[in-house]
Amino acid sequence: MTDILTTIVPLTPASPHLETVATWQHEAWGHLNTALSFEGRCDEVRSECGQGGVPQVFVAMAGDRPVGTASLTVDDMESRPELTPWLASVFVLPAWRGQGIASRLVRRVEQEAHEAGIETLYLYTPDQQALYRRLGWVEREGMSYRGEDVSVMMRQLATPD
Repeated sequence: MTDILTTIVPLTPASPHLETVATWQHEAWGHLNTALSFEGRCDEVRSECGQGGVPQVFVAMAGDRPVGTASLTVDDMESRPELTPWLASVFVLPAWRGQGIASRLVRRVEQEAHEAGIETLYLYTPDQQALYRRLGWVEREGMSYRGEDVSVMMRQLATPD
C-alpha cells in the first residue's frame, strides 16, 4: 500500500476514476447538500474537470489506484460569493493518510492557481485548520455553514511572474 510512490494528475471528464472521486466527495460532504444526488455529484465533478486553471480536479495516484483528490473551484460557499476561487474537496483514503499526500494535493492546487494568475485562494474546513496553517494558510473568519462550525481560510500566492 504505502510503498508505491504517488503521483498527482488532473482528472478528466472521461477518467475511469471520476465516479470514485464523486463517491469520496458524496460520502464525505454529502450531508452539507442533501439535495444533491450521487448522479448530480458525478455531473458536478465532471463539470469541474477543466483544461487547466479554474476549475480543475486533481487525483493522487498510487500506481493505477486513486488514493486522494483536491479541487480548484470557482466557488465553494454560497454565502460568500465574493470569495473566489476555492481549494475544495481535499480527501485522502484513510489508509494513505499521514504521508503528506494531502499537503502535496494542496500544493498542486496552489501551483495551478498561481499559473492561472490567481493571487488569493480560499477554503473552509471544520477540523483541518492545523494542516492548512502548516501550509501557510491563515484564518479569515469563523462561521456556521450549513449547520457546521467552520473556519474560512485564505492563502496569498506569489504574484505571477
